[in-house]
Amino acid sequence: MTNPTSAPTSVLSPTLQLACDLIERPSVTPDDAGCQPLMIKRLEAIGFHCQTLIFDEGGVPIKNLWAVRGDSGPIFCFAGHTDVVPTGPESEWKIPPFSPTIKDGMLYGRGAADMKGSLASMVVACEDFVAANPNHSGRIAFLITADEEGPAIDGTVKVVKHLQEQGTHIDWCLVGEPSSTSKVGDTIKNGRRGSLGAWLSINGKQGHVAYPHLADNPIHRIAPALAELANENWDNGNDFFPATSFQVSNFNSGTGATNVIPGKVDIICNFRFSTEVTAEELQQRTEAILQKHELDYVVDWRLSGLPFLTAEGDLVDAAVTAIKKTTGIDTELSTAGGTSDGRFIAPTGSQVVELGPVNATIHQVDECILASDLETLTTIYTGIMEELLP
Repeated sequence: MTNPTSAPTSVLSPTLQLACDLIERPSVTPDDAGCQPLMIKRLEAIGFHCQTLIFDEGGVPIKNLWAVRGDSGPIFCFAGHTDVVPTGPESEWKIPPFSPTIKDGMLYGRGAADMKGSLASMVVACEDFVAANPNHSGRIAFLITADEEGPAIDGTVKVVKHLQEQGTHIDWCLVGEPSSTSKVGDTIKNGRRGSLGAWLSINGKQGHVAYPHLADNPIHRIAPALAELANENWDNGNDFFPATSFQVSNFNSGTGATNVIPGKVDIICNFRFSTEVTAEELQQRTEAILQKHELDYVVDWRLSGLPFLTAEGDLVDAAVTAIKKTTGIDTELSTAGGTSDGRFIAPTGSQVVELGPVNATIHQVDECILASDLETLTTIYTGIMEELLP
């Protein structure tokens, strides 16, 4: 076992060393824990102008980074986040989550896959590209937030709004989310489904289980409606998106007593939806089903993101070409998975793709990636810039 944080820096490649330096900073959302200043130091050294943007609508100041190299021309932007999800009980980790360690060729640590490995690859790719192309065309940018794994109120969405107010438009955006399935580069996310949540309360009447005629059980009332919602064909998807899905994630009711009919049911459910249906249509059709079952309900709808798609264009072509040149893989375009901050950038008209390491262990105990994959990813990122900014 090798602990890179104590090993001589000559043992590690520049990308792997930077990944370890980032992982050892415990940046549990929304804390940046010094990751962005570390990146700023490296980026300023190669000619980036860096701005720290702080927003606090959610009550906690969130640190964001906007960095640009170049004065004119189209903008190619690396986007990502320095915050990571909580570790859970550290006693369950074989290796402490913020002690980056290489064992059997794997780099362990919280954020190794999601997404400090990508951040390191982005920075080193820029260092390599700028060294070889000091007078490159266009502009290179970084949009980095510490508010992706949390509420995402004061992160990328606020930076994008700030850029729009400044008249700055991102032409191409590469989000470093872990997109790969088995081998780095085998999958590019060129879109994402929308996410619509519903916080639903069904009212009944509490009573004794022995006297059901004097009560109104909301669990019994909602059950047929939930079955209908779960079996509803919301759409059939299309060439880029699977069919819209409905899932219940939380169901809470009861007093804890075995002889009491509850008076209320609280349910949280979610739609992951394609471009074949709108959020408004999903709300209307859902409430029509609830009303058909004569439920006394209150629903709070929360739209987390609209679906987006970059079906074709310079960015997809550049990514496919760079992956093929680096790995020999014919990459797959996919819109599967959860939401990402790409949902805030795509509506501005930017071409957006997600490309990062293998996602097999993200958010898990003992999160890890193949250490050598970071070198591959760095080469791919460099190749994309060579295609777009010759």
